[in-house]
Amino acid sequence: MSAIRETNFSLPGQTAFYRGKVRDVYTIADQLLVMVASDRISAFDVVLPRAIPYKGQVLNQVAGHFLEATADIVPNWVLAQPDPRVTIGRKADPIRVEMVIRGYLTGHAWRVYQAGKRELCGVPMPEGLKEHDRFPHPIITPATKAEEGHDEDISRNEILARGLVPKDIYTQLEAYTRALFARGTDMAADRGLILVDTKYEFGLLPGTEGKAPIDRVVLIDEIHTPDSSRYFYAEGYEARQASGEGQKQLSKEFVREWLMEGGFQGKEGQQIPEMTDAFVNSVTDRYVELYETITGEPFRRHQAAAKPETTLADMQASIEKALVELNRG
Repeated sequence: MSAIRETNFSLPGQTAFYRGKVRDVYTIADQLLVMVASDRISAFDVVLPRAIPYKGQVLNQVAGHFLEATADIVPNWVLAQPDPRVTIGRKADPIRVEMVIRGYLTGHAWRVYQAGKRELCGVPMPEGLKEHDRFPHPIITPATKAEEGHDEDISRNEILARGLVPKDIYTQLEAYTRALFARGTDMAADRGLILVDTKYEFGLLPGTEGKAPIDRVVLIDEIHTPDSSRYFYAEGYEARQASGEGQKQLSKEFVREWLMEGGFQGKEGQQIPEMTDAFVNSVTDRYVELYETITGEPFRRHQAAAKPETTLADMQASIEKALVELNRG
């Protein structure tokens, strides 16, 4: 299986390019964004050395599935998906705060709790919990959005005190975050899953200064994907908690666990373990499993051309055709 690690297109009307941890982002006429979900994979804010076949397709199509399913809650940036790995949408000014919401004491929250702390991002966590226990109510634990390196936890009060987001905008972000998480929780439950935690990214539409937050804020990037979210299987959750077993997860956490077992947590001087073919293929299988489980639809692996350069040429042609059609519209 081949993987698309990066793209280097020159698109009509292109005014900027940005390569993130996972996506290659092209700005068109300062009004549209073309996001290509590569097959790169990151953990602990580090891009790993090998790409994962079909990961970009899974990521892009799961995000599209949930963005469409939540458009009645909050408007989003999407206009077209001309290729399984590509989304084109409106350019918004990104809000440099990620809205992280957690329903369970898992992952980063558990590591903080295990270290003896009972507060995360200014939000108290109850005493007497064990790993993977459910919080009485979902908690919002924001993070600053770093251009490079690690995102950092931040409290609501600090966000407002530093003027990172105006209070009326931030209040709207909180409301959207809780509503999106509730919808995602219901959709996961329909598929026999528990949405454990996730993050949402928002932007402000240009030219809307002075308007109410509800008319300015749009949902951007991905939602409820294996890169941005964590799922448990609902069946057996209570029994596993009662017996002290680990939970059966459907997320990228297994990659983080594999890295930690190999002595890597993204810290200076640590070496990434060797990613064997068997491990890479197992990650592909886990991503496909998530897609089929969360959407209830079979995953159709997009058959790339025999040569990577032909695959990229076909992708670029699809993007250019979509841009012409959007320009006509």
